Amino acid sequence: MNPLNSPLEIGVRALVLLAESHPRPLDLAQLAVLDHAVLHSGDLDGPPSLHPSLPGHSGELGMKRTVLEQALLVLIRAGLAGVEAQESGLVYRATERGPAFVDILEAPYVERLRERAEWAVHHWAPETDVRAATAALLNGSMSSSTPMEGRRD
Repeated sequence: MNPLNSPLEIGVRALVLLAESHPRPLDLAQLAVLDHAVLHSGDLDGPPSLHPSLPGHSGELGMKRTVLEQALLVLIRAGLAGVEAQESGLVYRATERGPAFVDILEAPYVERLRERAEWAVHHWAPETDVRAATAALLNGSMSSSTPMEGRRD
């Protein structure tokens, strides 16, 4: 198994995001955009990026959604996250075990991930329209100066 961009790696990042937003749920689109923001936070006037800014990293989003769905299934099977149907569609929420599991992870990468998740969920996302951010990512025009106001809940 290649751990890079695997359901396991993306699942850990998704769990950190769900734990940070707990008890508020997130949908798949929000998780995909927040994951991108966590990895490339430096491009969005946030903390230094976790991953390098390579040409074409906006193409990650299409592949990420498929693997993210697989990752969420792993989290649900492990009892770390749950899925709920709401009027707007399916949303995912960390269970009570999710944040506790994140708390026991001690790797330096996870600590940096948690810092960026806190920034993404509480500082960047409240001003972000997920649809506009996704469109901007896909056409390569998302930058720190791109207005993404009008958040979708």
